[in-house]
Amino acid sequence: MLIKHKNALFIIAVAGLLGGCSGEGELKDLQTFVEDVNAKPKGTIEPLPEFKPYESFQYSAAGLRAPFSKPVDVKLIKYKDEKAKHDVKPDFNRPKEYLEGFSIDALKMVGTISLKENDLWALVDDAEGGVHKVQPGNYLGRNHGRVTAVDSGQIDVIEIVPDGHGGWLERPRSLKLQDEI
Repeated sequence: MLIKHKNALFIIAVAGLLGGCSGEGELKDLQTFVEDVNAKPKGTIEPLPEFKPYESFQYSAAGLRAPFSKPVDVKLIKYKDEKAKHDVKPDFNRPKEYLEGFSIDALKMVGTISLKENDLWALVDDAEGGVHKVQPGNYLGRNHGRVTAVDSGQIDVIEIVPDGHGGWLERPRSLKLQDEI
């Protein structure tokens, strides 16, 4: 009995499939629609808009202070006479020290170390993660900065910078001890 039901179900399914595929009237509507679309005149495509060529921007403030860093407290040393102003100039013949390859803003004081009783050295972290010891007389920063004093909280530096008129000025700076969080 189960086999008879399966055979009957199979015959009905095959008859339904054959009957569904034999309808010719349904294709006439599709053929009429395709003929109507092909008979319509072809449209024109609008030309693409003309674009202006890209003009690159040259950033010209690379040598200026970074806009998000704290302003530097600049105190210029006053000169008594015009002759003293021209006596200040960097020594271009002395060998450069390693820390002179970094901007003074990139250097951080991270501590001090005392090798002898009155011999205090400052520890300076460079921009590449290295720690270096400095004492008065060493140079650091790109503006010919000479270390003048080291104490437990800061390093005092005198930089020699151009004055804009062909001469040089001494500018005091200091690196304060950085507290790491």
